[in-house]
Amino acid sequence: MKSNNIEKKERVLIGLSGGVDSTVAAVLLQEQGYELVGVYMKLHDNPAYHEANWKRVQKVADYLNIEVHFHDLSEAFESHVYNYFVESYKEGLTPNPCVMCNRTIKFGQMLDFADSLGIEKVATGHYLQCDGKFIYTAVDENKDQSYFLCQVEKSVLPRLIFPLGAWQKEDVKAYAAKIEVLSSFATQKESSEICFVENTYDEVLSKHMNIDMPGETVDTEGNVVGHHKGYMHYTIGKRRGFFVRGAHDPHFVLAIKPEKNQIVVGTREKLEENAFTVKQINLFEDLTEFDCEVKVRYRTKAVPSHVKIEGDRASVILDEPVFGLAKGQAAAFYDGRRLLGGGIIT
Repeated sequence: MKSNNIEKKERVLIGLSGGVDSTVAAVLLQEQGYELVGVYMKLHDNPAYHEANWKRVQKVADYLNIEVHFHDLSEAFESHVYNYFVESYKEGLTPNPCVMCNRTIKFGQMLDFADSLGIEKVATGHYLQCDGKFIYTAVDENKDQSYFLCQVEKSVLPRLIFPLGAWQKEDVKAYAAKIEVLSSFATQKESSEICFVENTYDEVLSKHMNIDMPGETVDTEGNVVGHHKGYMHYTIGKRRGFFVRGAHDPHFVLAIKPEKNQIVVGTREKLEENAFTVKQINLFEDLTEFDCEVKVRYRTKAVPSHVKIEGDRASVILDEPVFGLAKGQAAAFYDGRRLLGGGIIT
């Protein structure tokens, strides 16, 4: 895979979060000869969180001697990401707000901000690679974030730079230890959850609706076999938190029926799926029917499959079954390490 061509003194807008990865990405770009402008994006309402991060970002900007902007995108984030998350759960879906955020905010609104500054290229501390035409998985497979960009618009790819795509996380940490400005926060805990979820999903959802609505647990034939505490507490594949009368084997959530406040449960083999459909097809090249590997969740392995585009949807036939397929999650298509695009599971 070919990396981005580096033009000396080309201006780049770098997303700075106040964390190790984005700081190292900025240092690497400056060492490569880019002229950097930093931006911290406020995405949600948490004053203490943003105050602490903004102070760190300012320290990084001072260290690099670069201009930095505080860009409030909270209104757009609420409209495109937060509300999408809440409404999806209301509908019994399992959304992936990070996929939506990358499409609409980080590689949508952030590029609009770059345009307002007259800057062509945009960089972040994501672990993935891009050659201007395609996205590829990161060298560090455990940190690879390419899945989350499967819905990013094809037109933005020539503008993206990911300095950490060829790095192992351990090497980034070792490099960070040598950067003076990082000494005060290099041990900062990494964020591994959705940014606006401080504790649990339930805590967020309970602000917008009554999630504690006891309902019926049913089997695949529609027979009532137990009860649960409210359908929004569950996602596909969950095996605890509900009651099934006389069950000897573990039961899992197979489906969610929000209109009836019911969850459908069954044994693990009933979670097995060999085919599914996706909507909101987003591809980085013109394809109508192709073989690929598909990931149906971020941390699942890619499974060989055959995809056929049919209008604004696609059918996916799997060579081997997957478990816990959830409506609302993203399906990302790969050709080896190359990301072909993706869609939303229906």
